[in-house]
Amino acid sequence: MKTTVEIPNGLLADARRVARREQTTVRALIEEGLRKVLLAREQQADFRLRKVSFRGEGLAAGDASWERIRELAYEGRGG
Repeated sequence: MKTTVEIPNGLLADARRVARREQTTVRALIEEGLRKVLLAREQQADFRLRKVSFRGEGLAAGDASWERIRELAYEGRGG
C-alpha cells in the first residue's frame, strides 16, 4: 500500500546515508523500524496497580471529618 509520510529533512538524510551504507532502501529501513516499534509496544505489559493493604480497621465512621483525617495523617509528625 502506498502512503505519504512527512519526515524531517535531517532524519531523511541520515536514513539515506544508512541505506546507502547498508545497501538497502529507505523504505526497508522505515519498515524495519516500524515493525520493531510495534513489536515492542505489543510486548509492553499493561500497567497494573499492585494490591496493597494495611493492618487495622481504617477510620471509624465517626472520624470521617476532614479535620480529623488531617489530624490522624499528621499525628506524631510535629504538625
